[in-house]
Amino acid sequence: QVQLVESGGGLVQPGGSLRLSCAASGRTFDRLAWFRQAPGKEREFVAGIFWTGGGPYYSEAMKGRFTISRDTAKNMVYLQMNILKPEDTAVYYCAAMVTTSFDYWGQGTQVTVSS
Repeated sequence: QVQLVESGGGLVQPGGSLRLSCAASGRTFDRLAWFRQAPGKEREFVAGIFWTGGGPYYSEAMKGRFTISRDTAKNMVYLQMNILKPEDTAVYYCAAMVTTSFDYWGQGTQVTVSS
């Protein structure tokens, strides 16, 4: 089992920034990722990162504004979000891949972009 706890969500004005954090614990995993789900929409991939031996990768739509990073000593993964737009409003989820699919999910953290 992998336990994931997200934090850092909140209300931010358009053009602002926010950093999400995800604390991971439990068994070892291959990679962590961020997904998001807006009201009435399907969950979508945002960014992922290999836990060891690899770099980050992004959804094309998020590339340039969002940055994923990790701290392997603390078992943390972060999502730095800049130049936020109202359409970035969603629940953001942290997910872990142990073998071939993202089978472990956190409870999510709400991000609202509004003036």
